[in-house]
Amino acid sequence: MPERDLRVSVLLPAYNAEATLPSCLASIRRQTEVGWECVIVDDGSTDLTAAMAREAASRDARFRVVQTSHQGIVEALNEGLAHCRAPLIARMDADDVMRRDRLARQADTLAGDSSLSAVGSHVRIFPRSGMAPRLREYEHWLNGLRSADDIARDAFVECPVAHPTLMMRRRMADLRYADTGWPEDYDLILRALGVGLRIGIVTKRLVAWRDRSDSLSRTHGRYELSQFTACKAHHLAAGFLSHSDAYVLCGYGATGRSLRRALAALGKHPSHVVEVKPSRLGKRIHGAPVIPHGDLRGVAGRPIIVSVARAGPRAEARASLVAMGFVEGRDFVCAA
Repeated sequence: MPERDLRVSVLLPAYNAEATLPSCLASIRRQTEVGWECVIVDDGSTDLTAAMAREAASRDARFRVVQTSHQGIVEALNEGLAHCRAPLIARMDADDVMRRDRLARQADTLAGDSSLSAVGSHVRIFPRSGMAPRLREYEHWLNGLRSADDIARDAFVECPVAHPTLMMRRRMADLRYADTGWPEDYDLILRALGVGLRIGIVTKRLVAWRDRSDSLSRTHGRYELSQFTACKAHHLAAGFLSHSDAYVLCGYGATGRSLRRALAALGKHPSHVVEVKPSRLGKRIHGAPVIPHGDLRGVAGRPIIVSVARAGPRAEARASLVAMGFVEGRDFVCAA
């Protein structure tokens, strides 16, 4: 397809994906949006992935194949970006499936709002049988995000955009992916938000997101929980906490303890810890006095991090802070 007619480049890295690639490519081929190309980056596969990709390209010239030695997901993504020609770039994974209207809906959303640098969408994780409760909770949380403001507000709770649903303009794609040792997709989202880019959401389940026991997100060290925490801490230190080495930590459960350790490694330490457990009040945690929630007005001016994992208590803490006159994003952030 001539470059002038392209609306969307689908960026599709693939490594040993012969079992799922055919259904993925079929879902791209049947898109209602016709102005697309798909850049398949074969990352040194040792199975039939490359042959399948070449066969798809031989039948439909909109599929283009880039073959590399096996270098890993970050290098494959950046190699693919260099070959994408359209003004919009849609991520896709080789084991997922997109709805027929995915590309059209997301491209139309971006066309209708020039303030957005990217959009995600809601998802349906499959197979449903045997899905872990934690994954169901994440799907429910993702599908509860409904606006760019929601995504910005909750960016440090979890990754607010499922990567295979992301469609971005060039100004975001130009940030490229970074090999930091933590999740490359979450890192890109936080870097984009950190430089002021807005990311929206199409509130339809446009991508079926496959859960596999052997997927990278389950097997690679960069996707361990500790690495998500390290990613959050890095971007909090570089952004929200960039003007203060001291902050107020609300919540000292497992989530708060992990985040405190990660921030301490970056030179950021709590001046106070807010706790609801009476047994902790009046004591010190790593030198920081433990105070009740009602004493927060006495430490106004210090950045506040609400580190509460469960959605209900986090919502209560958020509402209480707002009622006390604190402004989310300026005075406090939630980081689960």
